[in-house]
Amino acid sequence: MIAFFFVLVRPCSKNMYRKINACLAQLLWLELIWLFDWWAHIKVDLFIDSETLELMGKEHVLLICNHKSDIDWLIGWVLAQRSGCLGSTLALVKKSLKFLPVIGWSMWFTEYIFLERNWSKDENILMEGFENLRDFPMPFWLAVFVEGTRFTHAKLLAAQEYAIATKSPVPRNVLIPRTKGFVAAVNHLRSFVPAIYNCTVAIPKNEPLPTILRMFRGRSSTVHVHVKRHLIRELPHTDVDIRQWCRDIFLEKDASLELHQSENTFGDMECHGIGRPKKSLYVVIIWSCLLLFGVFKFFEWCSFSWEAITFCAILLLFVMICMQILIVFSQSEQSNPPEASTLNTEDAMNQKLIP
Repeated sequence: MIAFFFVLVRPCSKNMYRKINACLAQLLWLELIWLFDWWAHIKVDLFIDSETLELMGKEHVLLICNHKSDIDWLIGWVLAQRSGCLGSTLALVKKSLKFLPVIGWSMWFTEYIFLERNWSKDENILMEGFENLRDFPMPFWLAVFVEGTRFTHAKLLAAQEYAIATKSPVPRNVLIPRTKGFVAAVNHLRSFVPAIYNCTVAIPKNEPLPTILRMFRGRSSTVHVHVKRHLIRELPHTDVDIRQWCRDIFLEKDASLELHQSENTFGDMECHGIGRPKKSLYVVIIWSCLLLFGVFKFFEWCSFSWEAITFCAILLLFVMICMQILIVFSQSEQSNPPEASTLNTEDAMNQKLIP
C-alpha cells in the first residue's frame, strides 16, 4: 500500500505523500505499540517539566538518547504516539535495518536515514537526509543514538579504558558519545529545528530490563524516561564546541543515571504517567477481523486441497521468520571484553570502575 502511494502520489506532491504515508505507517506501527501496551503491559513513567510536555508533538525536534535496551526505539514510538506524531518519527539507523521485513521497509518509505557506519560515505547521506527534512509538512522527531551502539557491560569496560587512556571523565552508566553525526545534525538542522530533547532511559530497581523477546512473551516491566528540552539556537556554533556540548550532556546523563540508581527517580522532576490509549487496541482488532475474513474467504473460494494447506503453511512460516528476524535485529549486540592492556587488567578495571 505504501509502495503504491510512493509510485503514484509522491511524484505529484511529496508533502501529500508524506501525510498519507504517516497515516499508513502509524496503522502498521500501532500493532507494535499494542504489543508494548496491551500484550506485555510495559509501563512508562515520564519525568518532564510541564512546559516541555505541552510542546511535545508540536515542533520539529532533534532527539538524543542513551541506548539502554533493544526496545529504546519502541519506547520512542510510544512517546511519539502519545504526542500525536508517531507517523513522523525518524531516526539515524544502520543500513542493514532497511532490509528488515515490513518494519524496515516502512522505515525506508517514511524517510529514515540509513547509514553505512563509514564517515566518508555517511557524510553525504546525512547532508542529503537533513536537507530533505527542510520542507517536512508535519512536526517530526529525528532520533540520534549518539553512543552508536547499545549499552553492554563489555562496551562499558572498553569505554572506561578509553577514557583513562585519553584522560577523560570515566563513564559508569553510559558509553562515550560519537559526535560526528550529532555535530552534522546540529549544523544543518539549526535553521529549521527549534529544539533538542535530551532523553534518558532508566530501569527502576527490581524491574527487569525490557527486551523485544520479553515483550513477545507478554512479560511486563517499567521504564523511566527523563526528557529535558534545549533550544538549538543556544548551542555553540563551532564543531569543537558542539562536540564538547554533547560530551557534557552525556556527563550529566551519567550523573543522572547514577542518581536514579540510588533514589529510583530523577531528582525533583515531576513524574507523569502516559496512560494506555485504546487506539492501538482498536487497530489490532480491526486488522485481526480483516485477516480472519480474508482467511475465511480464501478457504471458501478454494476447495480443501494439499495446495491450500501448503500455501497457508508457507504464509505462517513467513510470518514466523519475520518475527525471528525482528528479534535477532533487536537483541543487544554482543561484544568481547577488551584485552588486558598496559593500563590495567580487565579484573582490576572491573573492580575499580564498574559499580
